[in-house]
Amino acid sequence: MNHIDIIKETGVAAVIRGATTDNIIAIAEALKAGGVKVLEITVETPGACAAIEKASSELNDVLVGAGTVLDPETARTAIMAGAKFIFSPTTNPKTIEMAKRYGVASIPGALTPTEILTAFENGADLIKVFPANVFGPSYIKDIHGPLPQIPLITTGGISVDNVGEYIKAGAAGVGVGSSLVNTKKELTPEYLNEITATASTFIAAVKEARGK
Repeated sequence: MNHIDIIKETGVAAVIRGATTDNIIAIAEALKAGGVKVLEITVETPGACAAIEKASSELNDVLVGAGTVLDPETARTAIMAGAKFIFSPTTNPKTIEMAKRYGVASIPGALTPTEILTAFENGADLIKVFPANVFGPSYIKDIHGPLPQIPLITTGGISVDNVGEYIKAGAAGVGVGSSLVNTKKELTPEYLNEITATASTFIAAVKEARGK
């Protein structure tokens, strides 16, 4: 199974801001226990690439990638650290090209139909519709009408309460940030158990929306 298939099958990518080499393994294990095996470590955090390297080298059955990647240079650095996919909030053709050059999945951000199609035509594997909460789940359904061939993953304002609606509207998956993992909280055993429970709830909601 390739990396895009893993992302689609899992249906939920955990967007981890504030990841460090000290906290990433505990967070990842808690997410994995709840069924979330796709980790997007955002690179605006100092030392994020070290966290990517640690997670990708030490964790089994977890797909680790980089998020908030704005340029090809950052993409290459993350890929060299072990990132298997590149998430971006915007579309930069050179960043897409860099990801494809190294055989990793490219998931740029776009919002309008023109932006979504442009990203796809430039080689993106999935399109991150961001910020999805501006228009809500019905927008995903509307986009799929004229562009059914383009797989979409929604990010921005995704919660347990609305994740099923996005999946039913046609999203191939969702990216979930602080409603799943908040690195500003102390990683006590209780909070790690909470992460696992929340991850399980997200995965169950996705499966239910898919009719599985």
